[in-house]
Amino acid sequence: MTRPFLPWLTAVASLGCSVAASAPSRPVVLELFTSQGCSSCPPAEAYLGQLSARPDVIALAFHVDYWDDLGWRDRFALHQSVERQDIYARNLHHSTVYTPELVIDGRSDAIGGDSRAVANALHESRSNVPLTVSLRNAALVVDISAQPQSTACDVWLVPYLRHARSAIGRGENAGRNLEEFNIVREVRALGAWNGAAQVFTIPVSSLPPDSTDVAVLVQPKGQGPIIGAAAQPLR
Repeated sequence: MTRPFLPWLTAVASLGCSVAASAPSRPVVLELFTSQGCSSCPPAEAYLGQLSARPDVIALAFHVDYWDDLGWRDRFALHQSVERQDIYARNLHHSTVYTPELVIDGRSDAIGGDSRAVANALHESRSNVPLTVSLRNAALVVDISAQPQSTACDVWLVPYLRHARSAIGRGENAGRNLEEFNIVREVRALGAWNGAAQVFTIPVSSLPPDSTDVAVLVQPKGQGPIIGAAAQPLR
């Protein structure tokens, strides 16, 4: 499915956020925009499930809500997912959004099950802001190292549910039992990062109760290409 993106949700990405070339590699971030109401999405979600087992990948499924009026309401749909996809549409110069769309490191997109695009991304060099995510005393601690060359970036917290099965009663997938992976439950802005060492502390109790893991993403303001990423299980 395609739909026009909403221009008022978009922002111009700053691409000036630079990091030291010597920083160690980080996982590739794969963002799948998907819906339980889309018959083309289950194969892409199965592929995302395979990728989620790789240590060099952070795989995230963003369920959108614009399929909800077409016969089935996706229990995992978030309007935050739509907003995020619309900004990517602007940054990637697309006039519409679609499902299943796979956004790779915030830099490019492909049809959800495009294994060639993923393979190419895995072989490319990646800039990296060194960061760690850990659990301490019922809190999630995000520790970002100093990178004086960097310009203004946003730090995003993305709690997700590792695995679920959903029985679909209506719509294009009616009668199917869908297996879903790394389902995003919230997109939370932790704050700005301007290159100085910084620590964010988040009470685990403030996260969605069905979250099993979290990802942290660092992007230039305007949702530019991802330059830092890490993930941490909550249990």
